[in-house]
Amino acid sequence: MILSNSRIQEALDSGALIIEPQPSPRRPGADRECPYQTSSVDLRLGYEVSWLKADRPVTMDLRQGKFAALFGANSEVQQLAEGRPFYLEPRRFVLAKTLERVELPLTREPPVLAARIEGRSSYARCGLLVHFTAPTIHAGFSGTITLEMINMGPYAINLFPGEPICQLIVEVVDGTPFRNDSQFQSQTRPGGVI
Repeated sequence: MILSNSRIQEALDSGALIIEPQPSPRRPGADRECPYQTSSVDLRLGYEVSWLKADRPVTMDLRQGKFAALFGANSEVQQLAEGRPFYLEPRRFVLAKTLERVELPLTREPPVLAARIEGRSSYARCGLLVHFTAPTIHAGFSGTITLEMINMGPYAINLFPGEPICQLIVEVVDGTPFRNDSQFQSQTRPGGVI
């Protein structure tokens, strides 16, 4: 079951969902756009984008190690600043992260929540695919969310830090899962590198 915007806010209030900093404002108003859509909440682009170095003869073989270690040794990072966007050229693939840290605590009492990350339609119509292959954010996850992004459009897209880039769709998990953290638990960098 997907949570409505009012249920997402209730989950934030009860601690069943943690988003830091918490999205605001909670209701539509004249001064700022409300990030709470009817069945999702917008998350913003963080201040770091990374990508695989193109000048290396590397084959990514995940049997040789975890992705975070392979990516970290073979990647470049660009720090973004206010008013200075990342210029994403057509057909270019990068990893970025959300500005917000998201936590879906495992609790003994319902509800236990999981989530999905999806792109926003305004960017999608420009050709930007956001988190297109692995949208699941598992129950028990804590950290910033790495965004897999590629520009499939014909024109470059400016990506500004702090702008709404994706939407978190929150769902109720049936039953109480046992803990099984991924290599990306508590990630703070795109690609899972801490």
